[in-house]
Amino acid sequence: MIMDLINNADIRAVAWIVAQIMIVVGPLLIAVAYLTLAERRVIGFMQLRKGPNVVGPFGLFQPFADALKLMAKETILPAGANKVVFIIAPMLTFVLSLVAWAVIPFGEGLVIADINVGILYLFAVSSLGVYGVIMAGWASNSKYAFLGALRSAAQMVSYEVSMGLVIINVLLCAGSLNLSAIIEAQQGMWFALPLFPMFIVFFISTLAETNRAPFDLPEGESELVAGYFVEYSSMSFALFFLGEYANMILMSSMTVILFLGGWLPPFDIWPLNIIPGPLWFILKIMMVLFVFLWVRATTPRYRYDQLMRLGWKIFLPFSLLYVVATAGFLLATDRLPAVIVG
Repeated sequence: MIMDLINNADIRAVAWIVAQIMIVVGPLLIAVAYLTLAERRVIGFMQLRKGPNVVGPFGLFQPFADALKLMAKETILPAGANKVVFIIAPMLTFVLSLVAWAVIPFGEGLVIADINVGILYLFAVSSLGVYGVIMAGWASNSKYAFLGALRSAAQMVSYEVSMGLVIINVLLCAGSLNLSAIIEAQQGMWFALPLFPMFIVFFISTLAETNRAPFDLPEGESELVAGYFVEYSSMSFALFFLGEYANMILMSSMTVILFLGGWLPPFDIWPLNIIPGPLWFILKIMMVLFVFLWVRATTPRYRYDQLMRLGWKIFLPFSLLYVVATAGFLLATDRLPAVIVG
């Protein structure tokens, strides 16, 4: 009897966890689908054209038409490819873009896993994304794909260094690795104001981390066709596509959590403070995503040497100096969190 109760309790616990995951993953996949439509529409308006507007009212069914087209296509495996690694690579990229959402707090107490080292978990998962890219480039047995993978790996590793130093600035101010605690530390003032230079560095680094324009060199059509996924088609290509856009939303949520107060309103006044926290969180993510699209529509692609110089010769020393300046200021004004001093 006792074992039956324990088993039932375990089943209920597992069912609740699965339900939480589906509550997050379902809307996320829909958001990814409509982000592709939003990108094409926004860039279309910025370039004085309409963009997709035929499939359904205002083109709202275009993402579903694209999904059906990709599912109906044949999956082509190159003759010289390592077929196992070739198939695993897009799966790994897609899965890694989803598992990071386990620690993202959408509101006060609205998080799947409220762990005390949430920021380290996020940084670790986002760093693993490079493996899917390398696997895809190597397994394709194509010079174009391999060169695109090498470019992407070097680019992602380079900008993760400056991103890590930027995050240290935030942790010094918040005094915690818990994402909910970092948001609550911004009650009086969002970290985007005192750490504004780091906010800019972090946002530009997220563009490079997600291989977005003007840092979309791994996918440079003029010299590498489509980069590391040039040999992919059908649903394997779709998984890379979904992973890229899910990573855009993830990086936007990290920007909102670290610098824009998460679910907190900009001012604690009526009627701003009656809007639910999760709605504020979603609105801020949409604002950051709009800037992603705006940058793509208005900036030319960097040369690769310019990309590396920006990461290693400008962002790295600047963010390192800012860590020293932030720690020195907090220590001089006796505001350094006790957990760090101890």
